[in-house]
Amino acid sequence: MEKNVGQVDSIARVGLGAILGIVSLLVLAGTVGGPAILSPILGIVAVILLVTGLTGTCGLYSVLGIRTN
Repeated sequence: MEKNVGQVDSIARVGLGAILGIVSLLVLAGTVGGPAILSPILGIVAVILLVTGLTGTCGLYSVLGIRTN
């Protein structure tokens, strides 16, 4: 796939993905309150953000014709 995620967008995705991953683990450990279903949802979103940020490609951007680079 062609890269369609710019540098600023990529940094934001990696940062947000890392934060959501940490929150997901904290919910899983019971340190942060919330329903149990919240942890895997946050974990999946975190992985998606990290992968798209690190690879520089976003499938949704491709479908919508968006390029931030």
